[in-house]
Amino acid sequence: MSFHTLLLRATFVVLSVLIATPLAAQEIDASFKAPAPRFTDTDRRQKLASAFPEIDRIVRDFATKSHIPGAAWGIVIDGELAHVGTVGFRELDSKSPVDADTVFRIASMTKSFTAMAILKLRDDGKLSLDDPAERYVPELKALLYPTADSPRITIRHLLSHSEGFPEDNPWGDRQLAVPAEQFSRMVRGGIPFSNAPGVAYEYSNYGFAILGRIVARASGTTYDDYMNANILRPLGLNASTFEPSSVPPSRLAHGYRWENDQWREEPQLAHGSFGAMGGMLMSLRDLGRYISAYLDSWPPRDEAERGPIRRASLREMQQAARSSGARIVRDPDTKRLQLAASGYGYGLGETQTCDFRIISHGGGLPGFGSTMRWLPEYGVGFIALGNRTYTEWGRVATPVLDELAKTGGLQRRAVQPSPALLKAKDAVTQLVNQWDDKLADSIAAGNLFLDRSKEDRQKQIEELRGGTNSCRADDLFVVENALRGKWIMKCDRGNLQVGITMAPTMPPLVQHLDVKKTDKPVVEKAEICAR
Repeated sequence: MSFHTLLLRATFVVLSVLIATPLAAQEIDASFKAPAPRFTDTDRRQKLASAFPEIDRIVRDFATKSHIPGAAWGIVIDGELAHVGTVGFRELDSKSPVDADTVFRIASMTKSFTAMAILKLRDDGKLSLDDPAERYVPELKALLYPTADSPRITIRHLLSHSEGFPEDNPWGDRQLAVPAEQFSRMVRGGIPFSNAPGVAYEYSNYGFAILGRIVARASGTTYDDYMNANILRPLGLNASTFEPSSVPPSRLAHGYRWENDQWREEPQLAHGSFGAMGGMLMSLRDLGRYISAYLDSWPPRDEAERGPIRRASLREMQQAARSSGARIVRDPDTKRLQLAASGYGYGLGETQTCDFRIISHGGGLPGFGSTMRWLPEYGVGFIALGNRTYTEWGRVATPVLDELAKTGGLQRRAVQPSPALLKAKDAVTQLVNQWDDKLADSIAAGNLFLDRSKEDRQKQIEELRGGTNSCRADDLFVVENALRGKWIMKCDRGNLQVGITMAPTMPPLVQHLDVKKTDKPVVEKAEICAR
């Protein structure tokens, strides 16, 4: 056997061992991994709690002016229902007061439960979001699509309200009790399209009713049974149900509408095939537990999963899959203008304002109105339930968040740097103080001195430094993500702002370096909106 043949065989054996060896055994560089973002203000909870009395006043005034018979609201902080407020009655005839365990219909907030079930089935390998919906609901095969080039409706289209069906509020509300066979006949009879699938957002109750049928077909059980066994009970939502008759009469909220200056009771709508879009009933206490599951999915981290659905899937639900447009709105009370860019994820809406990224959904049915909204990066949420038709909770949600912000406790988690970023910061700080070619070469990605020569970078930094070697890095390191950050260096002849971005190399090296004069003592941050 020749020497070259032996060498090739030996190389093959070595490569085979490396491929078969787990990554940890190969000692792959993990210097890019950063600790999870965390809250750094130890007084945060106490500060936020100082807003509770004013929040209660705002909501009580709203309930009075809006003629809401009874309401319950709460503030969730870090997975805990930290505050509960109530006003009025769950039933007017008996003057029975509302409390945190009163069970209200939550209407369209049910859509997030249905979406959660779909993603759990996806995670369990029972379906794919890109499956054609007609695979599970054969009645859809007869649909007449609006154009010859329309794609077949997928589960993803239905989840994000982009299947092309027309907006159907309030028609959908009155379909809640439709029996299964009637639902099948309706679908077979055809559904008109307002858009081709996959091109636009348009809210569809009908689409989520179809998702309820998909949950049943993919799971091999009824929608209700799947939800109870796999979502509601594992989350500890023991007061939540789809059947009004299963709620103890002493806890059930009666629904009302305000008409001709008086309240008129609305009959409880029965649960049927459209229940997947709006049939859930639950208490404020259960709703607090429910949005705590979403808040707990942030930030991404190494911690063990607690279920019943993966944290990554919960985060997926909270990110826009279909844009629903941007708008400028004026607050009716403060008159402040606010930019809001919105989209729909899976059963949840996402809105980016100048101040926050807000995840939310509302609900409205004859006799009821509800809202849930939370700030994932801040660990805080606001929830409210009322027993008046289409209770307009959106009018108080923004003032509630404003009150929490006034306390100073509404601060986002601080992003933490990776070891590679910290190492690069220290090295760049040394370079700014005294340039050293060897040190510069050790931290530079391949592009850094091709984009701008080493000599020119050295000259620029020395000019900015002004001939002094006494610059020192400020303690504050503003970290944008695990591999990007900025800091201030205070020099005898003025301050410098230094920023670095690491390259996608192993180990991560500096691909972008920015050093500039600044008259500010802290890092300049880009604002989302101009004030």
